[in-house]
Amino acid sequence: MTAKLADRVQVVNFGCRLNIAEGEAIRTAVEAAGKPGTIVFNSCAVTDEAVRQVRQAVRRTLRERPGAEVVVTGCAAELEAGRFREMGARVVHNDAKGLAESYNDRNGASTSSARADRGDELSAAHFALSLSKGRLSYTPALSGPDHARAFLGVQTGCSHSCTFCATVLARGTARSATTEAVVEAARTALDRGQREIVLTGVDLASYGDDSGTSLAALVEALLALPVERLRLSSLDPDRIDDALFALLSGEPRVMPHIHLSLQAGDDMVLTRMKRRHRRADAVRLIERLKAARPEIAIGADLIAGFPTEDDAMFANSLALIDDCDIVFGHIFPYSPRAGTPAARMPQVGRAVARERAAALRAANARRRERWLDAQVNRTAAMLVERDGITGHAENFASLALVAPAMPGTIIDVRLLARDGDRLVATPTQAKDIAA
Repeated sequence: MTAKLADRVQVVNFGCRLNIAEGEAIRTAVEAAGKPGTIVFNSCAVTDEAVRQVRQAVRRTLRERPGAEVVVTGCAAELEAGRFREMGARVVHNDAKGLAESYNDRNGASTSSARADRGDELSAAHFALSLSKGRLSYTPALSGPDHARAFLGVQTGCSHSCTFCATVLARGTARSATTEAVVEAARTALDRGQREIVLTGVDLASYGDDSGTSLAALVEALLALPVERLRLSSLDPDRIDDALFALLSGEPRVMPHIHLSLQAGDDMVLTRMKRRHRRADAVRLIERLKAARPEIAIGADLIAGFPTEDDAMFANSLALIDDCDIVFGHIFPYSPRAGTPAARMPQVGRAVARERAAALRAANARRRERWLDAQVNRTAAMLVERDGITGHAENFASLALVAPAMPGTIIDVRLLARDGDRLVATPTQAKDIAA
C-alpha cells in the first residue's frame, strides 16, 4: 500500500545530476533518523534564477504544509542559510546532508527556528571535524533504483577560481571519493539491474587530483565490471588528457556523447572568466574527437551576457555552436552571484543577457534538428526508461517508441522520424515489444 504523503520522506532535487545522486543519500539519512514526513529541498545556486526557484518552492511548502519538517540543503542553502532559516526551514550543510544526525532533533526542540539552529549546529560540527582531518571526505552518491540510469557522484567541490562561479563558496575545494568506494557503488547499481551508469561531479575531470589518481584510471576500474554503458557528465576541456581521450574516442562501452564546460566562445571573455582553455583549444579537441569517433555527440555549457561582453564577443560564442557542432546546449543568461569577481565587473544588463541566451538557444535548436534529421532511418541501441516508452540512444538522442517495451532494457531500434526534439523509434525485433 502506498504510504500517505504525510508519512513519506520527500526529497526535491534542483539543478545538476550530482544533486540527483546525492538526493538518494539524503533520503536514506532522513529515514535512518526516523523522521517520516520530512520534506528536503536539495538546492542549486548556479544562477540567481535557480536560487529564486528554491525560495519560491520552500515558501509554498511552508504555507501549504504548516507543521511539516522542512529542510533546505545544497548550494543555495550554503549561500543563503540565514534567509531560509528566517522562513522557518531547517538548514543542513552540503557536507553533512548525507548524515542521519543532521536530521535528528536530539534536543527535542519543537519550533522551526530551534530545529534550524540544531541542524546548523550538527552539520557545522561535521564540517569542522572534516577540516580538522586535513581534507573533507566525500562518499560516493548513488541515485535510487527508480531510474533506468544510475547517477553516480564521485567528486564534489572545485579548486578553480572562475570569476562567475559561486560553487567553491557552496561546496568547498575539490575532493574525490576513493576508487574502491566508487566501484562498490557501481556494483550496487549493476546488482539492482541498472545497465547504464552516469559519472557525475562538480568538476568531474578533476577526479583524483587530491589522491594521486585520475578520471581515466577510475573509468578503467569501472570497465572491469560488467557495465554495459558508461556515460560521463560535464568535463573541463583542458583536463582531457591522452588517457581520457583514448577512452572517449575508442572504448565502445563509454558512450559516444561528451558534454564540455565551454562557457564562451570568445578568448577575451574566457580570459575574464579565468577559464583555462581558449576557443581554438575547444574547436581542436572536438575536431580530434570527431575524427576518431564520427558518431560522437557534443554538448556544452554556455553563458550569455557575461560582464563586458560586446556584440563581437557574443558573435564568437554564437559561431561556436556550429564550429563545435554543439547539439546539446546548456545555455543560460549570466546573473551575478554575490561574492564573485564577475559581479564587480561592468554588467551588460539582464535584458541583453536574456536576448543573447535566446539567440544561442535558437542556434542550438537548429543545429540539433539537423542532427536529429540525419539520424532518421539509422539504427540505435536504446535504453528504455521506466515508463516503457521513452529512452536514450548511445549518443544521448532522446527517443520515443511507437509501442511500449520492457523498462530498463537495452533494445535495438530503427529511427523512423523526428518529432520535435525526439526521434520516433521502433524495435527491430518483435521480442522487444512489451506484452
